[in-house]
Amino acid sequence: MKFEISKTNNIKGEKFMWKNITDTIGNITTVAVQLIGLSVALEVVFGANVPFLSLGVISNISSIVASLGSEGLVGLVTIAILWSLWSKK
Repeated sequence: MKFEISKTNNIKGEKFMWKNITDTIGNITTVAVQLIGLSVALEVVFGANVPFLSLGVISNISSIVASLGSEGLVGLVTIAILWSLWSKK
C-alpha cells in the first residue's frame, strides 16, 4: 500500500488548524472579559473585600487608566490601538 498526501488536503488541514486556534483564542478572550466584568460587579456590590476575589480589580483598572491619561498623546494612541483591536471582532 502506498499513501500519498496531496498538497490541497494539507492546505485545507492548515486552514482548519488555524481556524481552530483563532476560535479558541477568541473564546478564551471572551471568557476573560466576562470574568473581568463579573469581578468589577462583585467588587461594586460587596466592596473591595470580596472573600474569594482579593485582586482589587477596580483599583487596577483605575491605575491603568490614570497611567494612560498621564502619558498624553501616547496614551491616546494606545487607547486608539486597543479600541481598534477590540472592535475588529
